[in-house]
Amino acid sequence: MKKVTSRDLLGFKFIGDPRISPDGSKVVFTVSKANEKKNDYFKRLFMYDGKTVKAFTSGPSDGNARWSPNGQKIAFISKRSEGKGNDLLIIDANGGEAQKLAHFESGIANFEWLNDKTIIAGIVEKGKRDPKDDVHIIEKIPFWFNGEGFIYDTSIQLYTIDLKGKKKKLTDEKGIIESYACSPDGKKVAFVEVIDMEKNPMISDIFVMEFGKKAVKLTNSNMSIGNITWDPASEQIAFTASDLKHGSFTNHRVYKIKAEKNAKMKKLCDMDLSKWNSVNSDSRISSPTPFYWLDEWIYFIVTDGPAAKIYRVKADGGKTEEVIGGKRCVDGFSISKNGVKAFTAMDFTSLDELYVLKGKKEKQVTHLNSNYLKKLTLSEPEHFYVKTSDNRKIDAWLMKPIDFDEKKKYPTVLEIHGGPKTSYGYGFFLEFQILTSHGYAVVFSNPKGSDGYGEEFSDIFGAYGKRDYQDLMEVMDEAIKRYKFIDEKRLGVTGGSYGGYMTNWIVGHTNRFKAAVTQRSISNWTSFFGTTDIGYFFGPEQLGGDPWTNAKGYAEMSPLTYADKVNTPLLFIHSMEDKRCWMAEALQFFTALKYFGKETKLALFPDETHELSRSGKPLHRIKRLDLILDWFETHLKERKN
Repeated sequence: MKKVTSRDLLGFKFIGDPRISPDGSKVVFTVSKANEKKNDYFKRLFMYDGKTVKAFTSGPSDGNARWSPNGQKIAFISKRSEGKGNDLLIIDANGGEAQKLAHFESGIANFEWLNDKTIIAGIVEKGKRDPKDDVHIIEKIPFWFNGEGFIYDTSIQLYTIDLKGKKKKLTDEKGIIESYACSPDGKKVAFVEVIDMEKNPMISDIFVMEFGKKAVKLTNSNMSIGNITWDPASEQIAFTASDLKHGSFTNHRVYKIKAEKNAKMKKLCDMDLSKWNSVNSDSRISSPTPFYWLDEWIYFIVTDGPAAKIYRVKADGGKTEEVIGGKRCVDGFSISKNGVKAFTAMDFTSLDELYVLKGKKEKQVTHLNSNYLKKLTLSEPEHFYVKTSDNRKIDAWLMKPIDFDEKKKYPTVLEIHGGPKTSYGYGFFLEFQILTSHGYAVVFSNPKGSDGYGEEFSDIFGAYGKRDYQDLMEVMDEAIKRYKFIDEKRLGVTGGSYGGYMTNWIVGHTNRFKAAVTQRSISNWTSFFGTTDIGYFFGPEQLGGDPWTNAKGYAEMSPLTYADKVNTPLLFIHSMEDKRCWMAEALQFFTALKYFGKETKLALFPDETHELSRSGKPLHRIKRLDLILDWFETHLKERKN
């Protein structure tokens, strides 16, 4: 057994996007592993054939596998051609050499099979520019997007691609196509489009296109649409959507609508929980949010407090029931025509592995990380409730340091999740395990604003830094009361995105923490409004008004306003290509602290985005973890003479 370090990232295998064959006999899925020498990830497809698990493709960047309807072929995306963009490839389901169907210079957003001979793909298109002209002439917002760079001249259009690689353009939409689904009969495609990203970025609509005809709009431009799927008869569409009654705090419900003009939609599931996985982890690869209509049931993921589960609702609007639950986090799943489910799941001390559920019998079919994790000394979180001063009960956890001695006092770090509408729960965190391996207790919780507890709980409209801040302080109060080994003179705090915002807020409002690390944070809501990919609508939607109509509110809720009050040593970690919380958020707060003579340090990561901690370059992720640990080691550990 050994202590966990940042370099254990190199030993993990990240499993995701499980896709079961139409007959339920096989599962193809993606496995990604960090490659230190190339400072990248080696990603390829694996196959479970009902008995054994084997590598199915050679890599090094294979993913997004999709079965043909007859189960004979598998299409996937890779980067095997030289230059920019990626390739669409096809391989026989029994193995062999993959054949390239097409290369796309600007990339493939997503794809699925229309029928056994045709694929529909969302292709990224960029405006034509003189290659000698490097000046960006921008006339609309948003002009850039996190992870994608400048998008002011970018669209996603639908194309058909046959098995000979012949492409045909289907759409020429001016808005943003976010997702789509092909009808089972192969005659239609439904897609979700944001028509006006500049004025109404949260409003989207469902369109249906019968091939050879013009697309028909089904919805009334008054909702935010999520996932869509067709019924087996290709007559109706199920979808998740929010009526935005409480803004983005509103949870999606499940609806259905006939695929024809002027049809009326029907609500099927009114469950006040998110229809996706909001549980945080720094040790996974992303899987598309699944949504399936099989026979009389519609299947989807639900964030239920600290867990992500699979639920289903009857297509006639009848009962809703849990299908796969437990104290774990389901990251992805798919269903065969005969009802066999393949899914990936993790928990506090296990990384994602592949499971298959036949009837009521569940089987874990991969153990790709088991042997490696057995070599590590891991800390198991202990759950406790915190009754808040406004008479609510919130989930919280404490992780003891390894080699724990009840007679000793330990420095303790409060971790704060992003969002704010996400949650902590049954997700593996390398960052937490590193801290406990080096003598720290770790406290984390789901304060007001978190996902998984209903709309009212997640709603902190116009109140950032108020009830959420109180909850976090009361979590620390309760933890110190319960766990006598916490050294309240050696407390640290850290978080990313919204968690970074709260870290900035905390150090400007209390001196109880002796060290802090703020990551990909917000410090100034006014600059956030005008410089980030979502700021121009997220700010008004979260705070109320804009920097002109609510200048006082924007200033009062900005940590930068209280920079002169900060006495806690603060480390900034920020990515230079982060368009979600742009680099200026760290630069101006860091400058202010230096101006006021405070102890601070700034770490900027080039060529990284808002996703540094989750999918950044391996060596950058290791460096980030080391910086966090070193800062706390410097400021929270007792010095020996």
